[in-house]
Amino acid sequence: MKHYPLLLAKDIKTEEKMDVVAPYDLSVIATIDCASELHIQQALKTAHQCYKNRSEWLSTPKRIEILERVVVLMSEQHDKLALASAHEGGKPLMDSLAEVTRAIDGIKICIETLRTDSGDVIPMNYNNASANRIAFTQREPIGVVVAVSAFNHPVNLIVHQVGSAVAAGCPVIVKPASDTPLSCMHIVDIFHQAGLPREWCQAMVIADNELATTLVTDSRVAFFSFIGSAKVGWKLRSQLAPGTRCALEHGGVAPVIVEADADFEKTIPALTKGGFYHAGQVCVSVQRVYVHEKIAEKLAQALAKSASELQVGDPTLKETEVGPFIRPSELQRVDQCVQEAIAQGAQALCGTRAITETCYAPTVLFNPPDDATISQNEVFGPVICVYSYEDLDEAITRANALPFAFQAAVFTNNLSYAMYAYQRLAASAVMLNDHTAFRVDGMPFAGLKHSGLGVGGIPYSIHDMQVEKMLVMKLEESLK
Repeated sequence: MKHYPLLLAKDIKTEEKMDVVAPYDLSVIATIDCASELHIQQALKTAHQCYKNRSEWLSTPKRIEILERVVVLMSEQHDKLALASAHEGGKPLMDSLAEVTRAIDGIKICIETLRTDSGDVIPMNYNNASANRIAFTQREPIGVVVAVSAFNHPVNLIVHQVGSAVAAGCPVIVKPASDTPLSCMHIVDIFHQAGLPREWCQAMVIADNELATTLVTDSRVAFFSFIGSAKVGWKLRSQLAPGTRCALEHGGVAPVIVEADADFEKTIPALTKGGFYHAGQVCVSVQRVYVHEKIAEKLAQALAKSASELQVGDPTLKETEVGPFIRPSELQRVDQCVQEAIAQGAQALCGTRAITETCYAPTVLFNPPDDATISQNEVFGPVICVYSYEDLDEAITRANALPFAFQAAVFTNNLSYAMYAYQRLAASAVMLNDHTAFRVDGMPFAGLKHSGLGVGGIPYSIHDMQVEKMLVMKLEESLK
């Protein structure tokens, strides 16, 4: 069995180790070292020294060179990275392959951003105070970045956090999810192979939450990037040192509105993919589907038929479409929500049962109460709830009723209806005739209200990890 060490600038012995478990069959697939207080303090000291020594900052050409090499190395290991990710994280191989392709493209976006991004010319000479001056800005690294990542996209999220930090010129310390640390270690190792000095990117698993808090809240941290639960993210934000900036990416309870004129044959596959991709363990997974009463029952039945035909099982097999929960306790949590909703009057159209200790049958519920737990909170599982509505205003009101706002979707062929909904839905993005889980890595990706803080997407993350520094030059009025 393979053992993974911490990826730090200096090797410091550690006694604590942790098993990495495959979520499908709960077998131990590797062991990995866990960091102590000593490792955390040494990593912070090293990263802070990198930032303080401005003469040794990585130049833009050097960063581009490293990132270009990362693209080559990741491309060479494409299928290997995908299979390893599927094994440790449970995302089906077909989707893990797509994730690695996205991650490689994400590195290319980092390169493109570095090549095309620029500062701004600041207007001067428009009044007496600004006369005979010119001003411009350039971007420079904000400082040490600490990134805490999530399990559900173990390759691509590391690229978003580490790749953005490297592109921004920041030293970065990354703490992967304890469920999926191996993919992070693979990607960080690739950065090192590509020529990034080890002190500029360090990776560590921290088993103790209180110990992890000491990393995040240290005064040497300039920027904190968090992807995970709202409860943890907002708590950590409240404990940050003065001056530490942050970006938080939490979850949503993604609403979809389907009007009576929607293209039925295209809507069903989109909802199926958006709701059951990675067993629903996605922050913008389709969860609440509001359907016009003229077609609500018909659509719910068709969606249930589509869900029932999905292949559930071993995520490392090419034919698998829905994999396991990340751990058994998550299955138990979701099943409790489902059974509670049924007891409160929801009609179960398919699923509603465990297949194994971690695999759950894709589930469609019809008209659960709006105050049911499953209607009020992020499910983060393979469950779609379908609700009927009478008019569009009712659907929008119900969609907006929760303290979460991320991505939403509208299915209609009526442009007036589409624009009406777009202008009124509480969301950072609205998809027209597509599911809520759509994302490309250069676009803005932002949770609102309880769903997060700041804007994700690689170019936006790079900017968050930089400061805009201005130079104002006073010119002589005359050469005499």
